[in-house]
Amino acid sequence: MVFPDGTEALRDVSFGVDKGEFVTIVGPSGCGKSTLLKIASGLLEPTSGQVHADRDQIGYVFQDPTLLDWRTARGNVELLAELHGVEAGERRRLAAEAIELVGLNGFEDHYPKSLSGGMRMRCSLARSLTLKPPVFLFDEPFGAVDEITREHLNEETQRLFRTEGFAGLFITHSISEAVFLSTRVLVMSARPGQIVAEFDIDFEYPRLPELRFDPLFAELCGQVSQNLRGSHA
Repeated sequence: MVFPDGTEALRDVSFGVDKGEFVTIVGPSGCGKSTLLKIASGLLEPTSGQVHADRDQIGYVFQDPTLLDWRTARGNVELLAELHGVEAGERRRLAAEAIELVGLNGFEDHYPKSLSGGMRMRCSLARSLTLKPPVFLFDEPFGAVDEITREHLNEETQRLFRTEGFAGLFITHSISEAVFLSTRVLVMSARPGQIVAEFDIDFEYPRLPELRFDPLFAELCGQVSQNLRGSHA
C-alpha cells in the first residue's frame, strides 16, 4: 500500500485467516496495522496485490466504541440490523441475544454516557454480533480501558470466539493480549510494514486468567517481544 503522498505503508504482506482461527498482529506504531485491517475490510483498496475475503457480513470493532449518544444501549446494538433492513421484532430478538452474550443484561435502556468504558466496548461488540458475521476485525478495541477491564474483555472476546467460531483478525500493541487471545500471532516490521515473524499459540481453550502467570506463557511473550524489538531496527 502506497499512499498518494508517497508513503509506503505496507510491502509484500501475505497471510490468511481461516474460520475458527484468531490471528493477532502486533507491530510498532505507524507500521500499517490499521491500514492492513482497512484493506481486509474493503475500506481501502491496496495499491497492488489481491485480497480474498468474505465481506458479505464483516464484524468491525473500532478503537472507539463509536456509539450514538442519543440511542440507548439496545438501540445502538440494533443499529446494524436496522441498516440491513431486518424487521423490528427480529432486530429486537437478535439484539437481546447479543446483549446476553456480552453480559450487558440490565443495561439495555441506559445511554452511552451512563455506561463505563468497558460497557461501551461490550455494546460495540454486541452491535457487530447481531448479524453473526463469519469474519471479525478488531482495531485495538481495548487500548483505552484500564488493565483489569481489559483482561475481562479479553476473556469475553475469547468466549465469543469459541461460541461463534468466526475468523478473527485482531490488532493490538499488547503482547500479552495477543498471546492470550490468539491461535496465531504475526509480528510486523516498522514501515513499510512486513510480516517478520509468526508464532503458533498452542494453549488450549478455554484459557483461564491464570494462564498469564504460566512460565510457558511468559516465555512465548518474551519471544514475541524480542522479535518486535528487532522489527524496529
